[in-house]
Order: sequence, then structure tokens, then C-alpha cells
Amino acid sequence: MPELSHGRRLLVLAICCTSLLIVSLDNTVLNVALPSLQRDLRTTTSGLQWAIDAYTLVLASLLMLAGSTADRIGRKRVFMAGLVIFSLGSLLCSLAPNLEALVAFRAVQAVGGSMLNPVAMSIITNTFTDPRERARAIGAWGAVVGISMAAGPLVGGLLVESVGWRSIFWINLPVGLAALLLTLRFVPESRAPRARRPDPVGQLLVIALFGSLTYAIIEAPHAGLPTAAPFAGLALAALTALLWYESRRREPLIDLRFFRSAPFSGATVIAVSAFAALGGFLFLSTLYLQNVRGLSALDAGLWMLPMAVPTFLCAPLSGRLVGGRGPRLPLLVAGGAMTVSGLLFAVLEAETANPTLFLGYVLFGVGFGFVNAPITNTAVSGMPAAQAGVASAVASTSRQLGQALGVAVVGAVLAAGVGSSSYADTFVAAARPGWWIIAGCGFAVLVVGAATSGRWARGTARRTAERLESAELRQAAGVGARR
Repeated sequence: MPELSHGRRLLVLAICCTSLLIVSLDNTVLNVALPSLQRDLRTTTSGLQWAIDAYTLVLASLLMLAGSTADRIGRKRVFMAGLVIFSLGSLLCSLAPNLEALVAFRAVQAVGGSMLNPVAMSIITNTFTDPRERARAIGAWGAVVGISMAAGPLVGGLLVESVGWRSIFWINLPVGLAALLLTLRFVPESRAPRARRPDPVGQLLVIALFGSLTYAIIEAPHAGLPTAAPFAGLALAALTALLWYESRRREPLIDLRFFRSAPFSGATVIAVSAFAALGGFLFLSTLYLQNVRGLSALDAGLWMLPMAVPTFLCAPLSGRLVGGRGPRLPLLVAGGAMTVSGLLFAVLEAETANPTLFLGYVLFGVGFGFVNAPITNTAVSGMPAAQAGVASAVASTSRQLGQALGVAVVGAVLAAGVGSSSYADTFVAAARPGWWIIAGCGFAVLVVGAATSGRWARGTARRTAERLESAELRQAAGVGARR
């Protein structure tokens, strides 16, 4: 990639952040629309779970493929293709006649989405080469999540109240078109120095693992263990086969050597935990505010602002802290705030009183605002430039997998607790185990963040990077000799 001026680099960052905005906005807007969608399409709690997880599952399954493909054939080219497919999927979602069609079209959206965020992060990583400047750029990237959280519930509430839930997908069309035109004009093309070969077997095993695991979790409360158990077994078999196959492949889809770095492994676990907490938190909050408190979609969106605003404010602060002092402090703040938030709901039933509900939302927003920048920065820092796409894709995959599992697990616990009763009668008691799960996820962020951000952990990252760079040089020399 050619050296760009400071202004051009900022423009590239803004264009890349636009892709994150439409993907993140889509999730927050959809959450506000869930009760309306449930009434219109006459679906159950599991149907709502699939409306969300159809997107996050396909996204998680294809992110690593998209990252490696972009490194191979060109990041700008893949990014533009993602914008086109995502916009087309959004249009189809707005026309869905039933739940089954909506789930299928959400999967189309996800195919496009898989080409956006990890590729955009790879573009940012290769554009901002100075570590401090890169950390600030990643902090700005994380702030976009806060913007989507703040704008999504309000925009979604207004659209659902005035036009209907189908209109929430229309907002992606003009934003996607603008991003496409700006990318074509201003974003330079870049590739990895040496192309990585496709790994179709690894890709199929990832799809089998994520899909079967999520199906087993979501359907267990309704279909029962005899139906869910074979899918759980399939997930275990796919995981075992994936670990065996990828460790023996010269250019794997998932380079298991990355996980010798304690910060990288920690970032993966933290991403899964933090986004599982987010998925569960949004799912429970939306259903509670509208189906139990009886609020309109717009009023429910306003109630989400105490979570969204701290996320928006804390994300750039987290980026500056990571750039200046490293990831440890932001991770400790994030884990502690998310843990306390979950405990407020699990122990004190915070949702039953406005002051505690407000406090719980604020604490979760602070925690989530601090967690994004250290995840991304730790995942890509120290990795060879040629591996930037794959490394950032693993971090993005961990986020999406975490969110899918959070919705699946917390939704399954809620469905089992509610049973055939109404939400209004049983929701608070049925949701309590879900809030304990969210608190546990926050505690995992706290503990793993503390364990993988010290001197020993940094040493493992340095040694891993050296091994990866040496292996890349040897492999490149071997290729050159054969030529």
C-alpha cells in the first residue's frame, strides 16, 4: 500500500468506519424491532433468536475466509463486494413475507457483512503503521459501535412506530451506496505480500461447528435433549476434526500458532465473553422493556441510551489508554463494570426499579465501551503484516460467535423459564439465570484480561511473532527457490 497523507488516512478510516456503522446499526435496530416482528410474523422466542443468530452465525463462519481472501486477491475489491451484497441482503430482508424468508435473507446480509469488518480492520492496520496512531484509529473504530448503540434504538424506534419493522433495513441502502462510491474513489488497493491458499475443509468444519452448536442450544428448550444431543455431538466432532486438520495444514484457515501468544488467546476469549454478554443483555432488555413494561419501540429505544452513551464516550478513551499505557487498565475497567451490571440484575432485580435499571445500563455501557479497543489492538499488534487480515478476522469471528452464543444461551434459559406462561407474569424470575450468565461473562473479561496483559504475556506475543515471521521467510524462500 502506498504511503498516504494524514488527511487521506483519516478519510480511509472514516470510510472503513462506515461499514462498521451499518453492520452494528443493523443489530441494534433489529433488537428494538423484535417485539413488533414477533407479533407480525407470529413467531416464538426461538424464532426471534434465529432472526438474530442467522446473521451472526453466517458472519462468524465466513469472517476468516473473507480475511484471508482479501489478503490474497485485494482488500479493496473484497470490501466493495461486501458492500454490494450487504445492501442487497438488506433490501431482501425488508421484503421478507415470513420468518423463514427473513432468516434466509439475514444470511445473505451476513455473507456481505463478512467481507466488511475484518477487511476494513485489515485496511486500517495497513494504513496506520505507527502503533500509537493505530491505537487511536482503533479507538475511533470502537466509538462507532457506541454511535450505533445510541442511534440504533432511536432510529429503530422511530421507524417501527411510524412505518413498521421492515423499514429498519432500508437505512442500510443509502449508507452502503455512499460507502461504495467513496471506497471506489479514495481507498487504495492492498494485498498480502504472498497469497495464502484456500482451505475449504477447514471452512466446512467451522460452519458445522458453529451451526450445530447454536442449533443445539436454541432448540433444546423446545425440541428436548433427544433432538438437540446429536447436534451437540456433531459440534464436538467438528471441533476435534478442526483442531486435528488445521494443525497439520501448511496454510490453515485458522493458524493455531497464533494462540501461542497469550495476549492473542486472551483477546479471543475476552471477545467471546464480552459479546456474549452484549447479545444476552440486548435480548433480555428489549423483550423486558416492550413485552413486560409495555413501552413503545421508541420509548424502549430511549431507555437504551444510558447504555449507549457511555459506550460512545468510553470507546475513544479506551483507544487512547491502549495506545499510551497498554490494554490492561481498559480490560480491568471493562470486566469490573460488566460484572457489577450483571450482578445488579441477577441479585437485586435491577429491572424492577428505575434507578437500579438506569445504573445497570450505565455500568454495562461503560464496560462495553472500554472492551473493544484492547481486543482489536491486542489481536493485530505484533503479528506480521502479511497475517493482518487473518488475525483481525479471528478477533471479529470471536465477537460474532460470542454474540450468537449469548443470544442462544440466554434466550434458551429465558424460554425454559417462561415456558407457556406470559412474559409479564414470569419474565423477571425467568431472566435471573440469564443475568448470572452475563455477570459471569463480565468476570471472565476481568480475570482473563488481568492474566494476559502482563510482562509474561507480552513475552509470549513477542516470541510468537518472531516464529511466525521466521516461518513466513522460510516459506517465501522455498517458493522462490522452486521458481
